[in-house]
Amino acid sequence: MSVSDPIDRMLDAAESGKSIIKNRNILHFTYIPNIILHRDSEQEQVTQSLLPILKQSRPSNLLVYGKPGTGKTLVVKKVLSKIQERVEKSNFPIKLIYSNSKDETTLYGLLVSLGRQLNLTEKELPSTGLATSEVFKRLLNKIDEEKLNAIFVIDEIDYLAQLVAKTGKDILYQFTRANERLKQGSLTLVGISNDLTFKEKLDPRVISSLGEEEIVFTNYNVEQIKKILEERIHDSFIENSVEEPALNLCAALAGGEHGDARRAIDLIRVAGEIAERQQSDRVTIEHIREATQKIEENKEETSLKSYPLHEKLVIIAIMKANGSSTGEIYSSYKNLCKVVGRDELTQRRVTQMLSEIEMSGIISGRIIHQGIHGRTKKYKLTISSEMIKKSFKDELTLQDII
Repeated sequence: MSVSDPIDRMLDAAESGKSIIKNRNILHFTYIPNIILHRDSEQEQVTQSLLPILKQSRPSNLLVYGKPGTGKTLVVKKVLSKIQERVEKSNFPIKLIYSNSKDETTLYGLLVSLGRQLNLTEKELPSTGLATSEVFKRLLNKIDEEKLNAIFVIDEIDYLAQLVAKTGKDILYQFTRANERLKQGSLTLVGISNDLTFKEKLDPRVISSLGEEEIVFTNYNVEQIKKILEERIHDSFIENSVEEPALNLCAALAGGEHGDARRAIDLIRVAGEIAERQQSDRVTIEHIREATQKIEENKEETSLKSYPLHEKLVIIAIMKANGSSTGEIYSSYKNLCKVVGRDELTQRRVTQMLSEIEMSGIISGRIIHQGIHGRTKKYKLTISSEMIKKSFKDELTLQDII
């Protein structure tokens, strides 16, 4: 009896075309379907808001709110592409620009990415080295010189607001005042935010001009998510390869959490990949469960990897002294800094970092009352130390201390 080689077996399967997913692109969150289900009124509102640009006048600034996976980016991008098609037939210079603040780690990077889409070269706008105000000035000069009517779409603008808060720059204020500085052309800002309380955190001078118009996207319900999934599955999977109970569970998991269609599409994609790997003809409930676990793990790992070095050192300090007070964590952190040869940050900054890390849910803290000694806060991990070791294992600096 011949034992088949595992590599050959998988390659044979791939060659014989035993694949239940026929079009993976449709299962990627950047895919824009021809018809966006359950979002007619939102599509009308966004179109209404941006219509003036076709009539050659400046639209109001627009803020679009909603939880993740409620179709905000999808709808805005679709409206823009429809406007773009019509603009190309007219001679009115319009420039539609999209950027996601989460993809840029700095405010400077975000402004440069907007500049590149305005066709500013590296020479006109270097990737580093200018003051932010100078970068902004060069963007406006370009709009002015070419008499452009620009719409800047900034996705996850709440993230930009955090960057702004950290650097103390009033870039959002400058954006909203840009038209006073432009002699020709115009600039409209469309902000997309996952945070419904985003405006409360802004400088009062910015609030009125930034949110001249606002549209809120409500969460999808389980039934709507099921319809969205059916549509995507129909276009991306071969027929009858997703079992009904698997589809229902997928919709229930994503809908029950907070109506997140993107999560549902991710789940069905990962479940499809797991089913293929197991040489299964159909996606079952079991595959959905495995996919849920995999996505959770990936989310934690990605989030851990994205922390700066000192935050990672603080996380390792908590791992080594699980259930410790702020003071104990700080001394453990100082020792780790010595081992890796880095200067330690102040205790005040580390305490601040602990609060920031706690917000991400990787650690949890509780206040302990110590009678006459006052109160202290003790922190412990909410994830396994294995997960931390796995996420940090490729970072050379940390290899000796893990």
